[in-house]
Amino acid sequence: MPNLSIREVGPRDGLQNEEPVNVELRAELISALCRTGLADIEAVSFVSPEAVPAMAHAASVLELVDRRSEVRLWALVPNARGAKMAVAANVDSLTVTVSACPVYNQKNVRRSIPESVDAIGQIVQIADGRLVDAVISCVFGSPYTGDENTATVPDLMGQLADQGVHRFTLADTTGMATPHRIERVLHKTGIDVGLHLHDTRGTALVNAYTAIALGVTRFDTAVGGLGGSPFAEGAGGNLATEDLVHLANDDPNLETGVDLDVLLQCATAFRAAVDHPLPGRIATHGPAR
Repeated sequence: MPNLSIREVGPRDGLQNEEPVNVELRAELISALCRTGLADIEAVSFVSPEAVPAMAHAASVLELVDRRSEVRLWALVPNARGAKMAVAANVDSLTVTVSACPVYNQKNVRRSIPESVDAIGQIVQIADGRLVDAVISCVFGSPYTGDENTATVPDLMGQLADQGVHRFTLADTTGMATPHRIERVLHKTGIDVGLHLHDTRGTALVNAYTAIALGVTRFDTAVGGLGGSPFAEGAGGNLATEDLVHLANDDPNLETGVDLDVLLQCATAFRAAVDHPLPGRIATHGPAR
């Protein structure tokens, strides 16, 4: 039974900064990930195609995915309109975002933090019982202010819980976290959170292992280490899914339920789709045997 829960975000967070990949290929890539043993895949986002062209035609992508009952497909939604579209497309669960940094929140969704909290409450109502996960960005540092936002996060989590949000994921949006910062934040928030780690400064895997040692069991990762934010200059790729799975495979106390060999085939397919090398170490150098 897996004791580490991985949500694959490559098809959404990974591809959003790339040149658009056609609908059919996006669906094929998601379908391939569904065969790896991953239980959660963030497949699409229902955002403005003018703002994020690579995420256009989300409903059409989902229609073509070879869906499996054991795989939960997620969609990121920025507002009530996106939530209605996601529900109509029969997604299983919804991701919403709010930043712990007011400047980043304004640039990302053009709202104040209180306005975002209210908007998320509307999304929860539209979700009609679907699981809603709030990803809180810039927890470990902001690209605009440089500040760590540890002190405000527990209160923000409380406000979101009052709006009906079911669970929380803390995001290291531009890879500013260190093991010490991970410990400090988790001391404030508790360990019943997920982590969304970026590898901008090469610390994502050690940060994940630090969090695992403290009791965290949920992680967002991206195949091949794809990713970056269009609203945060210099944001590096996500923690590579195959790197975390490889780490877990070497620890008898950890289990992901993910087939590493099949996952590496997916990394190859994503690399071909974006037509450039990806930063994931295991996809590049191969697993230790």
